[in-house]
Amino acid sequence: MLYYALVFLVIALIAGVLGFGGIAGASAGIAQILFFVFLVLLVLSLLFGWSRRV
Repeated sequence: MLYYALVFLVIALIAGVLGFGGIAGASAGIAQILFFVFLVLLVLSLLFGWSRRV
């Protein structure tokens, strides 16, 4: 999932440089959402992994 967030971030950067505002905004929004979903899943997996050891 982090891979897709980075792909959308790169698409947003390229579209922003080329002047496609709508595409850049949409891609940046998708990348931001995927990044935060990835962070939540990372924290949850760390917590559940830590609780199994205890």
